[in-house]
This record gives sequence, structure tokens and C-alpha cells, in this order.
Amino acid sequence: MKKDLTLVILAAGMGSRFGGLKQIEPMGPNGEFIIDYSVYDAIKAGFTKIVFIIKEENYQIFKETIGKRVEPHIKVEYAFQNNETLPQGFKYPKDRTKPYGTGHALLCAKEKVKEDFAIISADDFFGYDAFKKAADFLNESNDFCVIGYNIGETLSDKGEVKRGVCMEENGYLTAVIESRVIKKDAKVYCEPLNENKPFTIDENHPVSMLMFGLRPIIFEELEKEIVKFFEKNKENMETCEFLLPDVLDKIIKNKKIKIKVIKTTSKWLGVTYKEDTEHVKNEIKKLTKISKTYPNHLWE
Repeated sequence: MKKDLTLVILAAGMGSRFGGLKQIEPMGPNGEFIIDYSVYDAIKAGFTKIVFIIKEENYQIFKETIGKRVEPHIKVEYAFQNNETLPQGFKYPKDRTKPYGTGHALLCAKEKVKEDFAIISADDFFGYDAFKKAADFLNESNDFCVIGYNIGETLSDKGEVKRGVCMEENGYLTAVIESRVIKKDAKVYCEPLNENKPFTIDENHPVSMLMFGLRPIIFEELEKEIVKFFEKNKENMETCEFLLPDVLDKIIKNKKIKIKVIKTTSKWLGVTYKEDTEHVKNEIKKLTKISKTYPNHLWE
């Protein structure tokens, strides 16, 4: 019997990155955003609820643009990422506007997420196969999972990008190495952000694009780790970020939970550089006009 599954979409940073939601670049043939395709694919894959994590000040405009399109098709709830939502004893700097990171964002959605769930970022295109494999895994297993993409297919020809390089053993994640990466002569050169030694991998090596299959037990880990994190960064409250991959990395090393690496045949699309926009639009156009993967009018 299939479970009720939730898709959590990290969208609190959308307003700041695009100068307001109305300025989000339409990518589909009829004004669809990338986030529309994620919801469409999630419904098709068997997810039964969407939780959007947004800034509270963007609630009305979010509902008027994205919400009104998807709410007729699936149950939708909203959670607010608020910088004031911190562990007891910690205060946020008044001049900070940037959210406190993906781990903090997910913790802000704790009361909305009671089911097994997948989590993604709002501004990346993940593809149907990725959602289907995440849903199937959540229905069939009790472990966590990360959806892995061939790193060579996630790079930009416009320059260096940051990626979470997956290291695995017997199909399970052993580490995610956040790195600056660039392709040269069919090899991918990786420079870890933690200043460890650079390394090279081939184009088919799996990389995390922040799509995980998780269970509600993750909230217990987040609550424990966020206290440690802010204690460590109490002199750095203006710029620090509590990131979900960092928490998952700790869980792996403590052998508390296993995270299966599941490779997808889906093609990841995203805009790292402004020049990437036309490429994403063209790829979505192919999926609409040529392969007929998506209808021309997505929600009609």
C-alpha cells in the first residue's frame, strides 16, 4: 500500500534572488516557472501534499502566482522561514535579511510535515524520473536517500559552479563534499570548500543537487544540531548558515541513519549564470514540443 508522501519545496530565498516573485523568469511556453514542473512531476510520481517554505512577507504574492496554479491539483500548505525562529538564548542580528540556510528552513516546517517526504530547492528542474525514484524508495524502504545526477550533466559552460559531490560505499552515501567544480578535457576538477585537497572525478560521478528522501525523524536531529551550530557560531550570526547537507553528513558519520544513493536518468536544469536562462528555456521547450513529456499548457 502506497503511503501519503509530502514534497517540501525550499522557496524562502526566491524573493531576494529574483528581486520579488513577479520578476521570476518564466521558463515554460506559457509562463510556467521551474517550480511548476516540479509540482507537476511530483503529483504524477505519487506525492500527495506540497509544503512550500517561504518568507512570510511573500505569502500573498506566492499564493497569487504559484499557489493558485497548483492548489486545484494537490493539497498545499505553507511554512514560514523566519530568522527570529532560533533556539532559546540566541538572537538574530537586526541587519540580517538572508535566511539561515536549508537546515533551518526545514526545521521551520516541522509542524507541517508528519509524513515521509522529499525535499528540493524551488529554482532547480529535477525531472520526473527523479521524483518517481524518490517516491518509490520512500514507499519501499525505511532509510533516507539522495538523488544523484551525473556531475557532467549539471555543469555550466559559462564557468565554475558549486556542487555536492557524493562519495559512496556499497550504494550508500559516506560523505557529500561541497566543492567548486569545473570541467576540463572530459575530467571534472573539484576544489572542496573545506580547503581539503582538490581531486578529480569522471563525468558520471554522482552529485547531489539537494534532492533528498527523508523521514520525520530528521527533525529530532535538526533540533539537536542547530543548538550546537549556533553555539559554535554565536560570534558569526550575521553570516552563518545551518545547512541540511552538513547535518546529513554528521548523521552518516555517526552511523545513525543510512542514506541510499539513487542515480536518476532525469536531466537536471538550473540557472547558475544569467546566460544559462536561454539553455533552460530551450531544454524545457524540447520536453514540451518534441518529446511531449509535458503539455503545452501545464495546468490545463
